[in-house]
Amino acid sequence: MAGRRSAPHTSGALSAARLSAGQWIACVATALAIIASLGGYGWYQGLIGNITTAQVDTDEWDRPTSVEGVMNLLIIGSDVRSGENADYGDAEGERPDTMLIASINVDNGAATLVNLPRDLMVDLPDCEAVEGYEGMSAQHGMINSAMNFGGVGCQWKVVEQVTGVHLDHFVMMDFGGFKDMVDAIGGVEMCIPEPIDDVKAHLKLDAGLQTLDGEDSLGFVRSRYAQGDGSDLSRIDRQQEFMGAMLREVLSSDVMTSPITITNFLGAVTDSITTDDDLTVDTMADIAISMREVDLDRVQFVTVPNGEHPADKNRIIMSDAAPALFEAINNGVDLAGGDDEDEEKADDGAPSPGDISVEVVNNTGIEGLALEIQAVLVDDGYVVTGTGNPELRAPEFTTVYHGPGGEAAAELLAGELSNAVTEEVEGLEQTLELVAGADWNGFDTGSSSESELSITDDLGGKTAEKKESAC
Repeated sequence: MAGRRSAPHTSGALSAARLSAGQWIACVATALAIIASLGGYGWYQGLIGNITTAQVDTDEWDRPTSVEGVMNLLIIGSDVRSGENADYGDAEGERPDTMLIASINVDNGAATLVNLPRDLMVDLPDCEAVEGYEGMSAQHGMINSAMNFGGVGCQWKVVEQVTGVHLDHFVMMDFGGFKDMVDAIGGVEMCIPEPIDDVKAHLKLDAGLQTLDGEDSLGFVRSRYAQGDGSDLSRIDRQQEFMGAMLREVLSSDVMTSPITITNFLGAVTDSITTDDDLTVDTMADIAISMREVDLDRVQFVTVPNGEHPADKNRIIMSDAAPALFEAINNGVDLAGGDDEDEEKADDGAPSPGDISVEVVNNTGIEGLALEIQAVLVDDGYVVTGTGNPELRAPEFTTVYHGPGGEAAAELLAGELSNAVTEEVEGLEQTLELVAGADWNGFDTGSSSESELSITDDLGGKTAEKKESAC
């Protein structure tokens, strides 16, 4: 995975108009997903060559630790209005309309996309002046204000230090490219529950199931005041719905099997994005290969947990659930859930905690430890048959003893502990024996593969799979 990189400061050329994150991420996810299917299309290297790159010096600040097998992209979009984007209103400065972190687990083919609303107030670190930007002092302000003062490098620093998530790359896109992408795939089918008439977003739609072209799609994801409660959070919800619909459209057989459609789509992508110069073709291909056959229910969208700012009802702050979400992302936790995998393991005859009986033995000298261990194991679903002090076995190192054929159960239990070995002994039939030794270091609380936190159940997120609609 990408680690620390050193390059010159960000160029002022990044002040070109860009698409908002909510509008872009459907495109980046789908574009990367289909690149891997282009084995017979040798011309895609030329398309990739159209991408504009920029340099960011990430050695200028202390960074979170990267995790092998996880790629975190910062998806940002400026609300600068110039060129073709001037048709969509006036905006002063260069503040991202919305931002998100796209965390792609290359090892298990899952993606978690976390929106960072522009109304989110955070403690901003300082950023030094670079070419074209005056810099800023540390302050409390909107998370998207950093880019206006220090360019994309400053915005990168802010997101890393506020969330604690290591970012490997960034991507930006403009309005025109977004429209071209939608038109290249023949539009995106969306359910419009009620008529929409939003002058600011250049959008007028009747109610019902319909296919939106590029212009209407752009209006739909930009529309704010004519839908819902007019908040940025409400708009993000609609953007996430559109992302899932566009992802389903791009991954459909009609698009995937059409070289002309793919050419037009990727042409629109590569003509419209700016990335850091370390986001190479090979890196994109690695992501694409891992995502090529991903189930849509493993692509998840969520807005950072938040609540009303105590001093301003028009602004929001992160809630207590936000740190757990960011910690899980930066540890490479599979937030898409492992229910299907667990069911497959059960079908293969692999043991689960409820199938395992264990006796807990305390060989540490710590009074009451066996009972503490028992409480944790019972809570995890294990059957604890008894506790006590050593009689037959008193190892120095924490050990899970098992009888013949009990290797899988012993390995499962040992995996719950910070440090434990397994050993086969005669005389143990259906029950394991866990002996806590002098090296006892508790339970493993830093799992990199699963978490009790659920994007959909706990945080109100959604997946890219198709749901029943009001239409």
